[in-house]
Amino acid sequence: MSHDLLLKISVVILFLPLLSFLIIVFNQKRLGKAAGIIGTSILGIDLVLAAIVAFNKFVVYPNEAIIQWKFHWFSLGNRTIDLGLGVDNLAAMMLIVVTLISFLVHLFSTEYMSEDKRFPRFFSYLGIFTFSMLGIVLANNLLNMYIFWELVGLSSYLLIGFWYEKDSASNASKKAFITNRVGDLGFFAGIMIAFFTFNTFMFDEIFSQIRSGVLPFESGTILTAMGILLFAGAIGKSAQFPLHVWLPDAMEGPTPVSALIHAATMVAAGVYLTAKIFPVFTADALTFVAYTGAFTAFMAATIGITQNDFKRVLAYSTVSQLGFMVMSLGVGAYTYGFFHLVTHAWFKACLFLASGSVIHAMHHAMHKLHDHHSDPQDIRNMGGLRKTMPKTYLTFLFATIAISGVPLTSGFLSKDGILAGTLAFGNLSGHWLIPAMAFISAGMTAFYMFRLTIVSFFGDFKTEIASKTHENNTQIVLPLVVLAILSLWVFYSFNPIDASSGWFAKAFKPVETVVPAEYQFDFMMPYHDAHATESTEVSHGSHSYLNKFEEELHHQHYTAMFLSLAIAGFGILLSFIFYYYKKVDPDKVANSIKPLYLLSYNKWYIDEIYQKTFIGGTILLTKLMFWIDTYIIDGAVNGVAFIWRIFGTFVGKFDNGVVDGLVNLSGGVVGFSGSIVRKLQTGRVQTYLLLSIIGVILLLWWLF
Repeated sequence: MSHDLLLKISVVILFLPLLSFLIIVFNQKRLGKAAGIIGTSILGIDLVLAAIVAFNKFVVYPNEAIIQWKFHWFSLGNRTIDLGLGVDNLAAMMLIVVTLISFLVHLFSTEYMSEDKRFPRFFSYLGIFTFSMLGIVLANNLLNMYIFWELVGLSSYLLIGFWYEKDSASNASKKAFITNRVGDLGFFAGIMIAFFTFNTFMFDEIFSQIRSGVLPFESGTILTAMGILLFAGAIGKSAQFPLHVWLPDAMEGPTPVSALIHAATMVAAGVYLTAKIFPVFTADALTFVAYTGAFTAFMAATIGITQNDFKRVLAYSTVSQLGFMVMSLGVGAYTYGFFHLVTHAWFKACLFLASGSVIHAMHHAMHKLHDHHSDPQDIRNMGGLRKTMPKTYLTFLFATIAISGVPLTSGFLSKDGILAGTLAFGNLSGHWLIPAMAFISAGMTAFYMFRLTIVSFFGDFKTEIASKTHENNTQIVLPLVVLAILSLWVFYSFNPIDASSGWFAKAFKPVETVVPAEYQFDFMMPYHDAHATESTEVSHGSHSYLNKFEEELHHQHYTAMFLSLAIAGFGILLSFIFYYYKKVDPDKVANSIKPLYLLSYNKWYIDEIYQKTFIGGTILLTKLMFWIDTYIIDGAVNGVAFIWRIFGTFVGKFDNGVVDGLVNLSGGVVGFSGSIVRKLQTGRVQTYLLLSIIGVILLLWWLF
């Protein structure tokens, strides 16, 4: 397949979901349930086309960095604004991830949302969201990515707040939208620094200029700042601390939305962006990225341990796993960071859709029992579901095993690589806090995921509702089976304990940094070694280099594997001791460490802190502005008006009393004089003659 045809198919892949949106949104009443068939069919076609593009990129053009198309949009002074799209290995893999997850969510939703009164609208929103996400994936420049980045924010707002009549849903959608705007502001600032420095938005052109020595303001510090500002967009979208607070609340949206947004697509956008701009990160920026990811993974894992809402546990699990991905990129384990993004997409989508299967069954059971007060998402109302929902249970269990990092799963391969990367980073840089947080988080992940599985599916029914549940039909179960199968190790490497020899690791080799040597980690600088073996070489163009970090990562593989297995095994064992065998009472343990338990249960009080500081401060500021507007600005305006009103009253009275008085007096005198003189005008000659004689006499008297 030629480059042109490959790019044309990519354009079709991008716009097919938009076509789905337009067809459905303008024909909602006419289509009804057919909207689900149309949306699912279009996404099925999209998935097939994405598979064709990925096959050609990985098999036909494996050695080409990117196949792209650029076009001139307009000029801005002496700068030109170019747009376009491109297919590299990252984009090709993400096309498969986004279209497959979206297709399965569409299929799942045809049954899950069948009784919803806004059924067609839901599928139209799924279409516009998928279009927006594919736009991010295919962007070969920062401007395109930012445009679709904001479209993803808009469509996620619509999906999270789909049931807007619920205050919790509308509040969650606003929270997600506003929180993401904070990160997007930093992202926009980073884009502006890049554009006004390099006069282009294109990734390859920016990388080329930095490689040739062009830096923002000729400063490595500003280059670091630019990288961190661009990463701020990922902090928002991928729910990294401190902007992670929106994602758990976003569970208020329909469960298929949780699978689509929080498993593989929207939250993965930040990790994808970080991987795309990885070559521009300086050592300081990478350290910032690594610590952000490590702390996010640790913090979210501690919170997931104590939550009782089925979807909320999975939400904090998502935040934690996103932290793993970001941390992996920060420490330099580029391949495994993206690898975990892909593997996590499958098993986390499986977990979320399985949770939807459980909640769907619980809702139906509540409806049968006319119980409208119980919480169908509280795991304390479940128990024993493996008896009534065996297929959902088996797929959920397998996805749980995968996310816990148990061998023979994809999660084991990707997580093992990440943990080995943190050990290599700690050994070479001295930042040992990062691997410590990573391994502890891995252990807690195994603990809380098996806690969720045991409490929900094992033991006796805790409520009558749970006993009345039953397995769902094929539209709901089939996506779970597909995603569970994709969580096997064999799809990425035939070696079940080491992914480095698999096709995935070969397709996503570590990328070459473009940052000047003085701003890189010493241990990440590639150097020439004539004696390097093929197994330790990383090829960059025509040169052969040995990367010390890659070598150290390889050396740490077995150490990380045995440590992670021991820690994950310990976490799983603890879950069984606490919740299956019940050798230890969790409530007694919680009471014995009550401050720590409350810290975890109340999510580190971060929402409360934000409420008291940023939100409370904003409200206080608005009240202050209202007071200033009411009493100072309006007071000044009203005061001036009062003074002018008094002055106007005085002027009015002066005008009426003095000016008009004088005028009226003059007129009155003239009128009075006229009235007197008028009486002399009798019209008789005798009178005029008499008056004339009197006048003459008076005149003579006055003269003499």
